[in-house]
Amino acid sequence: MAKDNTKVFSDYSIPKATATLALPSMLGMLINIVYNLADTFFVGQTGNPNQVSAVSVAMPLFLLFMAIGNLFGVGGCAFISRSLGEGRRDIVKTISAFSVYGGVLVSLVLAVTYIAVREPLLYLAGASDDSIGFAKDYLFWVALGAPFVTSSITLCNLLRGEGAARQSMTGMVLGQLTNIVLDPIFILSSGDRLFSLHLPFGLGLGVAGAAIATVLGNVVSVLYFVIYFLRGKSILSVSPKRFAVNGNIVRGVLGVGAPAALNNLLMSVSNVVINMFLSGYGDNAVAAMGIAMKANMLITMLQLGLAQGIQPLVGFCYGAKNYQRMHSAIRFGMVCNVLLGTLITAVYFFARRQVISIFIENEEVIGYGVQMLTALMSSGAILGIFFVINFSFQGMGMGFRSLLLAVGRQGLVYLPLLFIMDKFIGLEGIIWAQPAADYVCIIASVLMLHFVMKSLHGKKETDNG
Repeated sequence: MAKDNTKVFSDYSIPKATATLALPSMLGMLINIVYNLADTFFVGQTGNPNQVSAVSVAMPLFLLFMAIGNLFGVGGCAFISRSLGEGRRDIVKTISAFSVYGGVLVSLVLAVTYIAVREPLLYLAGASDDSIGFAKDYLFWVALGAPFVTSSITLCNLLRGEGAARQSMTGMVLGQLTNIVLDPIFILSSGDRLFSLHLPFGLGLGVAGAAIATVLGNVVSVLYFVIYFLRGKSILSVSPKRFAVNGNIVRGVLGVGAPAALNNLLMSVSNVVINMFLSGYGDNAVAAMGIAMKANMLITMLQLGLAQGIQPLVGFCYGAKNYQRMHSAIRFGMVCNVLLGTLITAVYFFARRQVISIFIENEEVIGYGVQMLTALMSSGAILGIFFVINFSFQGMGMGFRSLLLAVGRQGLVYLPLLFIMDKFIGLEGIIWAQPAADYVCIIASVLMLHFVMKSLHGKKETDNG
């Protein structure tokens, strides 16, 4: 019998509901940080900066598969939680089936495209003649596993929509741990040194091994989610019989999912652009930015996890027209994220060089990396405010507002700043463009939320009157 997880949305206090929904999401993000760092760390142990650079230039293209997962997963999650708040339980099975199979079909099209034209795409993304071979290997294997990559992200998000945060986290973490365990086996060779020990076994596949481990980890996640559904534990469905395409379902999912996907897409584009700029300073600069961005995930991913966790709570309250509870949840989420961001940034700041040194021993890469990580951390204390507001707009189904914020941080604000600051400041400008864009978009998001809440409270007073 399906378990009713929706009481967390309506019956729990705000702190208890936030903890129930956000802590599993944050723990999942914490494992996700280790999972993301593992590829770079183990590839870095090969001692070849070209392989580290290859992962950096291929990552923007990999992010497109994540964008597809978020297109259908985040959109489906928000639509499901709003529908449950409105009392429309009959539609959630169709929403979930459409989201899963829609994501698989789109990812297959992108995978075929990648395999066919991956070399010119990777050169466009900033690959050099030294790193192109490694990057092609990485992208080939990721493309082969594309349906599993997108499905794991979609299913993880859909379960959050019904309040099953713990099960969502479990499936994601199982896949990530699988990847972490397989990384050294697939990437390194027998006899290679790791933590002062010689590996007794290893396939020595380098970046190709990193990609294969990533795919197999996502396969494990999908298997867990499928078993969960088959056991009848969810009010959702992945049955092909439930798949249907109609205007309301498509608009409801894609209207909110598109901003989330566009955020991934713009991250991909902005990473390509920054790699193009940095390539003028050599492969070491490209490798350093890849390491610095992954190291900075400790701050951003935990803040994202908290914001992502309360999204279905916001969506349910919005659907139920309980705007006061929704506003309280958003405020509480922002306060928690500021405290979290301030604490981690303060501690992290004093260990910048040690953090970069974990991944690679090349002194030039470390020097660049410390400089880049310092800049990326500068907005860490308050960036969580932006994440909470953006996810809240998604939960409310306000796709256009979420879209504006996503486009601003990774596109309309960031890219012009990147070009301008590079022209007038050079490398320093490239490094500080993202933090500058962050501050602009944090201020814009707070103003947008103020006017939305003012409008909603006014609307409720009119309805009650």
